[in-house]
Amino acid sequence: MTSDAVSTTPAAAAAEENHITKAALNRMFLRSLTLEASFNYERQQGLGFAFIMGPAIRRLYRTREERAAALQRHLAFFNITPYVNQAVVGATAAMEAERKNNPSITDTSVESVKVALMGPLAGIGDSLYWGTLRLIVTGIAVALALGGNFVGPILFVVGFNVPVLLLSYFYLRGSFSLGTRFLSSISAELMERITSAATMVGLLVIGGLTASLISISTPLAFPVGDGESNIQTDVLDGILPGLLPLATFWLFYWLLGKRWKPWHLLLLSLALGFIGAFTGILGVSE
Repeated sequence: MTSDAVSTTPAAAAAEENHITKAALNRMFLRSLTLEASFNYERQQGLGFAFIMGPAIRRLYRTREERAAALQRHLAFFNITPYVNQAVVGATAAMEAERKNNPSITDTSVESVKVALMGPLAGIGDSLYWGTLRLIVTGIAVALALGGNFVGPILFVVGFNVPVLLLSYFYLRGSFSLGTRFLSSISAELMERITSAATMVGLLVIGGLTASLISISTPLAFPVGDGESNIQTDVLDGILPGLLPLATFWLFYWLLGKRWKPWHLLLLSLALGFIGAFTGILGVSE
């Protein structure tokens, strides 16, 4: 039997599939540039994240059922500054690779770490790219363009996109390498603590997203003496700011537990919006 024949045995093929190669990481990087191509209001960038993870999942799992289950895990809600998504992708890929050999890393561990990284990195990304890099490059490019220099538009395109691409590739490779070394050295007890902490951070992130993404209030008021008292500002906000958005969130969460479909909730949202606007009961908070 030749050496080539030995290298293609089932055992060798399985070992090769259980490893995320540099080529797979490069394909993930290219896919990461399309994160928002399938943006939707149900899971936002969730579908894009699952698409990015495709090359890693194909390397790590052999059966159709295993790959489908892995993709299903990564179809959950995800939202981050697009230019730093590679940091989460690399760390998540490292966890997926390590969970094949480390039983302490569960599906919950992978999802908790992903959600915990999402919020802080989104804030850093917004500040770094939108609040710093874009303003600096735009200021220089606009000054050149107003002076009639054709280099201005070129500088804007190159000066913003080249650093973005280079940093994005570094995020992916760095987070994957660091994640692999870190995960291989921790114990089951420490992983449980990390998962617990990541879960708490993730819940805080989801809570913040709930308050920022749901905007609803009531303009109703009732007379008090010579004036009137607004139910929203004087009553509800005095009890708990954001009480109506919180109540709406829990209503929809409860309905999902009752096996309502997302499109059912969309229709319910439209119906409540039309009825609330027509009767004057509901309004949009400013």
